[in-house]
Amino acid sequence: MLRFVIAPDGTVTPDLAARLPGRGIWLSARRDVLDTARTRHLFSRAARQPVKVPEDIAQAVVSGLEARLVQGLGLARRAGQALCGFVKCREWIAAGKAGIVIQGSGGSPDELRRLISGNGNLPVLTLPARVLATAFGREHAVYAVVARGALAQRLMAEHERFSGLTDGLVPEPRDERLGREQAGI
Repeated sequence: MLRFVIAPDGTVTPDLAARLPGRGIWLSARRDVLDTARTRHLFSRAARQPVKVPEDIAQAVVSGLEARLVQGLGLARRAGQALCGFVKCREWIAAGKAGIVIQGSGGSPDELRRLISGNGNLPVLTLPARVLATAFGREHAVYAVVARGALAQRLMAEHERFSGLTDGLVPEPRDERLGREQAGI
């Protein structure tokens, strides 16, 4: 779910952390729902007042969610609960430390299968490669793992909202065994 609030100037503002004051307007984290709410003036109806909805509100939400994913991955990395690189990820998965596996867009499905072989119950999230690289301070990153725990659950929730809005802009893993539904955290 996505929360929006009305700014003092009457503009609809995304509240991705759900902490801004006010009642808020909640929408499903899907692009079609957001576009329908914007085009049919449903924000004004829900707020019970005329409001201004920016034309690029969907892109603003996607950018905000990308930033939250980068911040969450960065926090996990600094806390020692995330790392990237095929060999390091493979070691964590083999040791049973990994809670989720993250694949950058453009990663090979065969390499992913090789990475998680024997541990098919790990959820695999697909993110744009630039998001993964930014979070780890690298020019390029394809694979990362996050340890089990609260940070992994937070990243799963943020990814679910992000993937609902990107609508296929970020390809999911091609092998159905590797989907989100196997999130055994």
